[in-house]
This record gives sequence, C-alpha cells and structure tokens, in this order.
Amino acid sequence: MPIKIPNLLPATETLNKENIFVITETRAITQDIRPLKILVLNLMPTKIVTETQLARLLGNSPLQVELEFLQTATHVSKNTSEEHMIAFYKTFDEVKNQKFDGMIITGAPVEHMEFEQVEYWDELCEIMEWSKTHVTSTFHICWGAQAGLYYHYGIKKIPLEKKLFGIFKHKADHKTSMLFRGFDDEFNVPHSRHTTVLREDIEKVPELKILASSDQAGVYVVSTDLGRRIFVTGHSEYDADTLKKEYLRDKNAGKNIDIPVNYFPDDDDTKEPLMTWKSHANLLYSNWLNYFVYQTTPYNIDEIV
Repeated sequence: MPIKIPNLLPATETLNKENIFVITETRAITQDIRPLKILVLNLMPTKIVTETQLARLLGNSPLQVELEFLQTATHVSKNTSEEHMIAFYKTFDEVKNQKFDGMIITGAPVEHMEFEQVEYWDELCEIMEWSKTHVTSTFHICWGAQAGLYYHYGIKKIPLEKKLFGIFKHKADHKTSMLFRGFDDEFNVPHSRHTTVLREDIEKVPELKILASSDQAGVYVVSTDLGRRIFVTGHSEYDADTLKKEYLRDKNAGKNIDIPVNYFPDDDDTKEPLMTWKSHANLLYSNWLNYFVYQTTPYNIDEIV
C-alpha cells in the first residue's frame, strides 16, 4: 500500500524515482480506507532530507500511512525555507486536539546542551506528555530517545570521551520482541552522537526493557512492555551518504573528527561507502508499524487513550 504525503512535498519526486508507492492527498480522498495517521516531530536541521528518509521507510509496508509533520513553535528553522515550513508543517496548537496512531520524534543537534537549556524543551515536554493519551506508539530517535528517557523516566545522558561515529554491529537482547521479527543474529546500525545512556540506569526502571544493544555502541533500543514508547539511539533511517556528508563537512572545516568506523571501504574517504543497514532499517520500521501501531491501535482513532 502507498504512503500518503502532501501533494508538493519534495520527498514525493525522490520516492517516485525509487519506485516507492506514493499516493498524494488528492488521490487518497477517493479511497475508502482508514490510513494510519503518523505524526512526525522533525527536530533535525536538514528537514527535507529527514522527511524523505522517514517517508521512504514508512512507505515500505502493506499499510496505508498518512504523514503529518510537526514543528516546534519556540524554534525557527535556520536551514529550511519559511515557505516549506508554512506549506508542510503544523504547530502543536494545531494538532493537540487530534489523536494519532503513531508518532516519531527525531534527533536534534543539541547534544552538548543540558535538556533544560534547549529553547524548545518546555514545548517538547508538553508534546511528550500529550503523547501519553493521544498516540498509540511513539518512536523516539537518537537525541529524541535520550530526551524521552530523561523526561519520562529521569534517565540522564552521559557525555562520551569522543564521538560515537560510524556503523556498528548489534544484536537483539530480547530475541522474541516483535520489533526484531525477521532480523539476522547480527545487524548494522549507523550512529553519530556525543552522548549515551547507560544500561545500568535503564535496568533500574521496571517499566523499561532493553531490546537490542551493541558491544561498541551500547544500548540501541529500549521499550515499554507494550511498546507504547520506543527509544532508538541510532540512525537506521540514514542514507548511504549521510555519514559521509557529515564527515567531509567537519573535515573540510578543519575540525578534529575521526573517520566513521566500518563505513568507507579500506577507511578511504575517496571511496563510496557501502550501505549495510538498509534491510534492518526497513524491517525495523515495518515491524513497528505493523505490531506496535496497526495491531494495537483502535479502528476508531478517537478511542486512543
């Protein structure tokens, strides 16, 4: 089934070229079906890139998905045009009386700041509190995962000695979790972060279960028992060249940055990186949509509590 996105969203052209089945708003209104309503709070600076990455993964499912994009009213995007934000994004006041089958809270480039120092922290807390009663399952990514673990459970993020940067092998700690149905015993995930959360802090919280981890990258996926809240510390949604662009940007700016681990062939940044996490990424998002959203959300969306 297709993913329903706004008619003129830039991701539409990209996904059509990749043969991802996209359905625009105009065509969707002619179909007699209730799509899954997914709200995306996009805190990433490169919003169009993130929109495309998430739409690509959410569209790889037999379920019809309707995306709604959310921005914080307390922060003005510096890397995306005002016209784009006005055309495709809503503020919390515009959606707070609605309910959603699923929600994604992305990462954000604010790791070096304390949570309370982030200008939109109070607004984000209001949104996360609202999600408890208005969303069937919320999927938190990277800094969004750290923010969610801190807000909901008081788990602090810990600075790393150096940036965790590259592609790392992971395994499922909880092998019977439906989130990892169909996964290989080992799978790759991109990481790009300066902070982490500690296993021992998570294990102190009875409501939380560690579903997957890495010997090198640490805890990867944490979930509540019924998957109402899922926290993912990596970036499975990244494109093949996302880490390359980040690395070359910092290298060309004269910053002290290590080459991404297990990424460039022979650690040669003149060679094109291999994408070794695509199948994992597609399975992760399709399993989330199927088992934690579609299978648990009520048909009448107003019955979400």
